[in-house]
Amino acid sequence: MGFTEDTKTLRNAAIITMLDAGCAKAEAMGQPQCLVIVDASGVDLGVLRMRGAKFLSLRSARAKAQTAASTGAQSANIPEGIRTALAQASNGAVTGLAGGLPIYMGGMLVGGVGVGSGTGIQDIEVAEAMLAAIGADPA
Repeated sequence: MGFTEDTKTLRNAAIITMLDAGCAKAEAMGQPQCLVIVDASGVDLGVLRMRGAKFLSLRSARAKAQTAASTGAQSANIPEGIRTALAQASNGAVTGLAGGLPIYMGGMLVGGVGVGSGTGIQDIEVAEAMLAAIGADPA
């Protein structure tokens, strides 16, 4: 047993591919979106606010991505009863809103994606398209 472990990280090409796929899906549904991709520690890797997307949705998209990366689960999985307390305790970095999905590659958590500006269902559909574009494990 050593002092290191093997990890995976998303490459720049993956970030660009995911943003492109998210944009294409949002355009196809006619709903401009805010797209955020973070690494496993919650640091922004890629951010895009499509023309016409609500500017405040960029904040919620980031919180969705950070929540998914932090918990390794969909942001909507945060239990209803503790959502407000977690949001306050994390200064808005944790949310229970739908649209945040973890990014798993070969079973290893490598980050999170957050989408905002549409309905929860639309946000999830765009996030799923982003994951599918790079062959990530289904959320």
